[in-house]
Amino acid sequence: MSDIVKRDEYISTSSLSKLGVSAVGFTAAAICLFIFNAVIQLPITGLIIGGLVILFGIGAFRSRDVADKRAGIIITAAGILAILSRIPLGFLQGISGFLLGAGAFGLLAVGIINGIKFFKGLKKRS
Repeated sequence: MSDIVKRDEYISTSSLSKLGVSAVGFTAAAICLFIFNAVIQLPITGLIIGGLVILFGIGAFRSRDVADKRAGIIITAAGILAILSRIPLGFLQGISGFLLGAGAFGLLAVGIINGIKFFKGLKKRS
């Protein structure tokens, strides 16, 4: 009788796989944002890479998929912050650098939380 799993504790295969994919995706995005924040600290590189990221974000925003539009907005915002972090306006430079770092830590936290949920779901299924 102890083999029966309660219905509210059961996690479907599709939702479990979505948790795993999102855990990996958020963690990878956090690592990329950490690298991006480090690379844009170089003098002219920040402006060039920031402009390219904005163009990439606008391209993703033009998609018909809602998730792609959301990702496009986030990517475009990261590009704008990269350019703003290289403009020597004192407070603006510090705020944009802080937002990029905070965004990277936020993505990493969400990735870790989803990873924990994924492994707990795997444990419940076995």
